[in-house]
Amino acid sequence: MSHEPRERTRRQTRARSGMIGGRYPRTGTEPVTARSAVHLRLLLSGVFLPLFAGAAVLFGVWAAHSRTDGSPDRGALLTLASLCAAVTLVAALDLLAVVRRLRRERSARQ
Repeated sequence: MSHEPRERTRRQTRARSGMIGGRYPRTGTEPVTARSAVHLRLLLSGVFLPLFAGAAVLFGVWAAHSRTDGSPDRGALLTLASLCAAVTLVAALDLLAVVRRLRRERSARQ
């Protein structure tokens, strides 16, 4: 294995749609046909978006009806509700990004 500096002066454009800008020539051992797991991301976002949205609503309603001296306390339930809401937001943004990418790839093929 040589320790010569890699030449990064020449830029190549990306061949696949969905990619923005250019990239440096390949230097690693990844396959030429390596692809992102877009359909897996679509499946996971589609499953976990309603799951965590329901959990956020459940914990929010539970916190609203809990007593101040009850167990678990209202603060813990509100923390769980806000964490579930944050994961719901991340899943929604990922679902949006995946759908946009798939549409862009389909329109580039036509």
